[in-house]
Amino acid sequence: MKKLFFALMVAAPMLAVAQVLEVQSLQKINTPANSETKIAGISPAGDYILLTTVSNEGLTRYDLASGKAIVLSKAQGAGYNVKISHDGKEIAYRETTIDSHRLRRNNILRQNFASGKRQLIAKGQRDLTKMDTKDAELTVTILDRHIALTRGTKTTMLAPCGEDKSYIWPSISPDGQKLCFYVTTGGCYVCNIDGSNLQFIANACRAAKWYNNNVIVGMADEDDGERLIASSIVAYSLDGQKQVLTDKSMVAVYPYAVEGAVVFTTEQGETYLLKVK
Repeated sequence: MKKLFFALMVAAPMLAVAQVLEVQSLQKINTPANSETKIAGISPAGDYILLTTVSNEGLTRYDLASGKAIVLSKAQGAGYNVKISHDGKEIAYRETTIDSHRLRRNNILRQNFASGKRQLIAKGQRDLTKMDTKDAELTVTILDRHIALTRGTKTTMLAPCGEDKSYIWPSISPDGQKLCFYVTTGGCYVCNIDGSNLQFIANACRAAKWYNNNVIVGMADEDDGERLIASSIVAYSLDGQKQVLTDKSMVAVYPYAVEGAVVFTTEQGETYLLKVK
């Protein structure tokens, strides 16, 4: 009863100022305590999340209903830019090694959850645009500080804000029609999938992910020059509305979203689930 009362107390002020999403509940997920934990993805159905560390070491699947955790990899780089298939039944991820010339190489693997089978897709890759699952025709990553958009075997380089800018955190909308991304000196933007129709969203919307085709969620973080001192999860609609989804009682970072749910971690490695609509 106390936990329910706490959840309602936390949600109540957010409901009062709701502009973008209607917050229904806030729940702490009992993942293994680890101050290095961050989320690497959420399934399209919202039934499981992927966990890694802040340095993207290792990858764990955590089932939200049963609380069961399955370690998928302990390798370096496994938690970076994981691809989840549209049906959520398999993922593609990397395992990073250093070769004899001290260059970083990536083995790309695919894992099917039903069979448990792992398959090596590509070995010793420097180009990470091959991070495809079987049904993922359109993927995005960062290559040489610019956006690399891959459809099938063709990769197109995009720089919507200019060739002189550095781009991070690209994300494709669920319908495959739009991109959101962050420019290191310019903030969060949205554009069409071909780079046209550029729209500025906000400076304080980092590591943004799509909630649906009209809403993105990100983090509005602050630091003192050395460490993170505050961070809230924020939502922006493409028509210019903004909503702060978490209060200052926690330092909330790196959200992932699927329609109906937003998941994020805190600086202490705690994991939370926001149920929204």
